[in-house]
Amino acid sequence: MGALRLSAVRSLVLVGAHPDDIEIGAGGLLLALGAANPGLRVHYLLLTGTPDRQAEARSAAAAFLPTARIDFDLHELPDGRVPAYWEQAKEIVNAAAAATSPDLVVAPAPDDAHQDHRTLAELVPTSFRRASVLHYEIPKWDGDLGRRNIYLPLTDEQARRKVELLHTSYPSQKDRDWWDDEVFLGLARLRGMECRSRYAEAFRCEKAVIEL
Repeated sequence: MGALRLSAVRSLVLVGAHPDDIEIGAGGLLLALGAANPGLRVHYLLLTGTPDRQAEARSAAAAFLPTARIDFDLHELPDGRVPAYWEQAKEIVNAAAAATSPDLVVAPAPDDAHQDHRTLAELVPTSFRRASVLHYEIPKWDGDLGRRNIYLPLTDEQARRKVELLHTSYPSQKDRDWWDDEVFLGLARLRGMECRSRYAEAFRCEKAVIEL
């Protein structure tokens, strides 16, 4: 378990069950980290995705983190069936932990209603024991948005840039009825209100060390 100081992050592990999870949940954080830490080392891990969707994820990572050095770790477990492939998922996460020494890990939340997200969220802290873990949230029809305890205020420019890059990076999702500016900016506005900012992203952190 590491200290939660974003200005000191030099090595980052991003973990998603599906292409677009990471950017929806933490796109603002990626923009902020990339701007603050040129040369950031990133290990980008996805459990599922067709080749076309994984290509979108590569494009998104490059757009959100243009100055970072990114290693991609992309897998093709069946979408929606990750709990049935628990052993393979555990091996993938363990291998990523063994190959990296991150200052910060960003992963789905354990209270996420989607079974793939929730399984991954449970695996990450047991593998990455020495790093702080921020669990992101993803708006969806399940209605599972809850209380969060870590907030990242976003400027108007960051919030709108995040939405712009979501649209350009993931054209395959544009016909989904929930994929629009109002959903993304609406959630950012709500989380911003909660931390006395215009816009924000919100995360859950189970354990962190405070440094002066």
